[in-house]
Amino acid sequence: MDVKELSAPGEKINPDAPIVKMPSHKLSVIEKAGYSLGDFAANLVFQTLVTYLAYFYTDIFGLKPEHASILILTVGLIAAFGFNPLIGAMADRTNSRWGKFRPWILITAVPLGVVALLAFSTPHFSYSGKVIYAVITYTLLLLLYAANNLPYSALSGVITGDMGERNSLSSYRFVAVMFAQFFVQVFMLAIVESAGHGDKSAGIEKVMTWLAIIGTIMLLITFFTTKERIIPKPEERSSLKQDLQDLFKNKPWLIMLGLTTLVFVTLAMKGGSYVYYFQNYVDRESLTSFINPIVHSLSRIGLNFFGEDPVSAGFGLFNAGGIIFMIVGITLSKRFADKYGKRDVFGICLFISTLFILAFILYPPKAVGLMFASQILHGFFYGLTIPLLWAMIADVADYSEWRNNRRATAIIFSAMMVGLKAGLSLGSAIITGILGIYGYVPNSAVQSSKAVQGTKMLVSVYPAIPFLIGAGLLFFYVINKKMETRIEADLKEKRNKIL
Repeated sequence: MDVKELSAPGEKINPDAPIVKMPSHKLSVIEKAGYSLGDFAANLVFQTLVTYLAYFYTDIFGLKPEHASILILTVGLIAAFGFNPLIGAMADRTNSRWGKFRPWILITAVPLGVVALLAFSTPHFSYSGKVIYAVITYTLLLLLYAANNLPYSALSGVITGDMGERNSLSSYRFVAVMFAQFFVQVFMLAIVESAGHGDKSAGIEKVMTWLAIIGTIMLLITFFTTKERIIPKPEERSSLKQDLQDLFKNKPWLIMLGLTTLVFVTLAMKGGSYVYYFQNYVDRESLTSFINPIVHSLSRIGLNFFGEDPVSAGFGLFNAGGIIFMIVGITLSKRFADKYGKRDVFGICLFISTLFILAFILYPPKAVGLMFASQILHGFFYGLTIPLLWAMIADVADYSEWRNNRRATAIIFSAMMVGLKAGLSLGSAIITGILGIYGYVPNSAVQSSKAVQGTKMLVSVYPAIPFLIGAGLLFFYVINKKMETRIEADLKEKRNKIL
């Protein structure tokens, strides 16, 4: 689409005009690292939800799969469509000596840690009491997560207006995400079993206590090391009605909302299903033979993290391979995005990564090596997309300002958080719902062949569908490399005139 078609109403833009070079908002390594710690903290919570929420509710907390499914879906959708727009509107209208978004990080740091611990605790209540407790704690957790992570995400849109720096910031941020994900998905199950001496209820409470303390400290570091630089002029302030009207006329925003939802449906579905897959589908003897040389090699250099259980060790090492290569992909993401544009890199890599998810439908229980290889290749290609999602959403905020001469960063990010929460809720609810349909029995040593097939479908065909639809949506996303450059130049010129 031609740039002229996307200009603001009544505004003439010459697509062939020379790009004006303006001073950029360069960020120090300390600020980039400090900002990234906020996502490290948030993902200690988020990755636990993605990986263990369904398993916690069915096999540790003791809920029936159908009840867990209803709880996760209902509370999650209320949080997605209720909490996020409200927090976004409030954050955009916050004014303090610390800025719009940083105060939210400060005031939610401690409460978020406390409620995360409570949500993964297992009090000795009756079954109905457990359901009520789960509803209350999960609701509070999603409310506080929104109040913390939405302003944190929006902060990336006002730290700098430089697209290159924004790509770099996203790379720092998502390397931190991967480290949090690495801990949760690789070591947490083994540590929970060790800390609880076989009692997973006691073990997960001990682990969550430490995660709450570490996460709180990381969020405080983020608050003290970052600065908001893009401040809208008073005359650019708009009503909530105007902001919503702008959103629903913003085609790139609508596409990113759909894409975000679909991506997190898949992440929640496959991430939360692997623990069931390893416990009920993968052949234990083949898994033991495959991982023993790895475990012994790690032990010789002092890395004794996995204990004696081959399932938790195999699950951890499987996730480790994927995450390590995700990090490799993240480190290369900026280079590809700068050269080819975020949209094209995202779409191609998302499609390729989906092929390695689909491959799991072909593997018999003993094909452990192929399972690990597919996870590694999926991790690499998906890793290339990870920094791009949030950088593209920040670009959508710029696009909205370029079109409407008003900046509403938080409400644009809040809409994406709607997609994230809706995707997480739908994906996690689909896990427990499908397990119920296939006849899964929590904590049973032997599952029916139908239930075992269900765990296989949950890591292959079902999670591949949202990714494929998401890749297709990107064909309609208009902010390509050429338009990124034009929007950045126009906004720099506009802000320079204000100074």
